[in-house]
Amino acid sequence: MTLRLATRRSPLALIQARSIQARLAAKGVVSELVEVDTKGDQHRDTPLSEMGGQGVFALEVQASVLRGEADVAVHSAKDLPSQTMAGLSLVCVPERLDASDVLVGRSLAGLGPGATVATGSPRRRALLLARRPDLNIVELRGNMARRLDQVGNNGVDAIVSAVAALARLGFADKIAERLDPEWFTPQVGQGALALETRVDDYASIELLNTIDDTVAHQALLVERAFLRELGLGCTIPAGAWAQASGSEWKIRAVMLSTDGSTTLRSELSGADPEILGRNAAIDLRDTQGGANLPGWKL
Repeated sequence: MTLRLATRRSPLALIQARSIQARLAAKGVVSELVEVDTKGDQHRDTPLSEMGGQGVFALEVQASVLRGEADVAVHSAKDLPSQTMAGLSLVCVPERLDASDVLVGRSLAGLGPGATVATGSPRRRALLLARRPDLNIVELRGNMARRLDQVGNNGVDAIVSAVAALARLGFADKIAERLDPEWFTPQVGQGALALETRVDDYASIELLNTIDDTVAHQALLVERAFLRELGLGCTIPAGAWAQASGSEWKIRAVMLSTDGSTTLRSELSGADPEILGRNAAIDLRDTQGGANLPGWKL
């Protein structure tokens, strides 16, 4: 059996898919790539918030599996909508890389008053402004090479990126500062890959189980339960980061006003990933009043 892996065509997505191929090959599984164009890749200059947020890099990849053109959808976990598409199952999360964000160009302390930082993420924008309200935050889109080219051009002093993306692309030497995830809370699923297949494709499920990392998988379930309970897309400044804590799980979650002037944080532990993620979202949204934050959109 040759396992067909559906993936976006971006350089990073192809590297990620090939890393899955290598893991499968080590288990004696032959695979091939099925490259797919996504809405997010077709409209590279449009802000993600204007395209509907989450799912713009995943829906066409998922559809290719549902149509039988591929057996497995390979995603950056952070690109997945909070609800799994009907007919698919998230069956495998390989070993996760560092979930942290980084600055490229200059460190936070090295950014002078009014310095310009580029990011397309509302979460990153709000977290930066919460710590440095003087910064000028501008929009950033495109593949990683294009993003890196923005540093030092058009008045941009630094960009924000995921350390995992830079590491996979061989650009780790570009990092000026790793932002501590205990305060710069990562996006749900950042640093992780997520593999989906059809719910009734038992042969593919069995093969994918051989490369699943239980700790990474369970941590992702915690974070996705948080996002699902909020019922929000990536246009909302919110993040969550789950880690194993003994026999339990710990989640650090954040919600912010869009301008970063108000920050709400929750840190909870529990044994059940679904319940823990939901409780963190309920704590921020309902108990702490996150739904009333300035700039909040339902």
